[in-house]
Amino acid sequence: MGLTLEQMTNGLTPEHDLFFAERPDDPGMRESTSVWLFEDGGAFGFPRIGIEAEASSWDDRLYQANFALGGGRILDGMGRGPAPSPRGPDGRPTILGAGPLTFRCIEPFRRWSMTFDGTAVDGTVAQQIAKTLDRERRIPVRLDVEMEMATPAWVQDNSPEKVARMSEAERAEATSMGIGWRLEHTLRGKGTLTVDGETRDFAVTGSRIKRQSVRPLTSFRGHCWQSAVFPDGRAFGYIAYPAAGDGSEPYNEGYVFQDGRMVAARATRIPWLRRLVDEGDDVSLELESELGTTRIEGRSTLSTFKIMGRSDGLPVDFDLHQGGARYTWDGATSHGMIERSRTGGEPEASG
Repeated sequence: MGLTLEQMTNGLTPEHDLFFAERPDDPGMRESTSVWLFEDGGAFGFPRIGIEAEASSWDDRLYQANFALGGGRILDGMGRGPAPSPRGPDGRPTILGAGPLTFRCIEPFRRWSMTFDGTAVDGTVAQQIAKTLDRERRIPVRLDVEMEMATPAWVQDNSPEKVARMSEAERAEATSMGIGWRLEHTLRGKGTLTVDGETRDFAVTGSRIKRQSVRPLTSFRGHCWQSAVFPDGRAFGYIAYPAAGDGSEPYNEGYVFQDGRMVAARATRIPWLRRLVDEGDDVSLELESELGTTRIEGRSTLSTFKIMGRSDGLPVDFDLHQGGARYTWDGATSHGMIERSRTGGEPEASG
């Protein structure tokens, strides 16, 4: 028996899965939606395709489209683009778009679609790490995906009222996550990818994230985030920040989904970003919950990187890993997502 809508929303309402109908009044407010998708056999993946619609630039939105095609080849489709009308055929705000990228909510908390029809920089993971991508070398790519949510929404609620009651350290962690709310699902889907003049059909597993929040990131110092859904329906996810150095408890929340239940969990083994390698990094993890210790083995694959620093206008060096992993949980295997970052790191040679 499938999960009810009430179970899928996990305390939210169906309207939470729709979009702002108009520009928010707060210039710092953002509407953000992204997906992480991995071909069932692990041949290729799309480690974050998303839109950041900020009120301060509502009609000129930032979009990101990462394509990891295997063998170290990547396509980088980041850019800015105009916003379409958010209104769908029924008049509700079911559409979020930016230039070549469009998300559509077909049935809240159940079914979504996504289309990317544009160009992307053609290169390699090694070039991303070395910051030598030729950004003039662009090729056309089209991606169409239909998605069905596999697990209930995992919700982070940092309402202004809740944040106001927090300690200063807790408030800093909440600000890094975003003042507002965020939801995350694991999913399954089907789609087509057209690149190099060839169209491929595929099935995927992955994750979908939606948030409406103010997120200044002034105290952000790195993170580790992993999730996956397995063929038998089990799933996991967590996000953790490294210690701040002041003795306060860093943000660390997650879940284990098993036997139709979403159980709160905390990561106790975390594969922080230590080195920059395109695949094969040990990204195994452990989660503690009322179920006991959940041990999941993982190896990174289908990676993309963004290496940024003072030359890019940032106050510190910042390395961002967005990729996939082949996870093994009690003998079952699946492909899921991993995102890690660090500040002040010195890149090591790619492997």
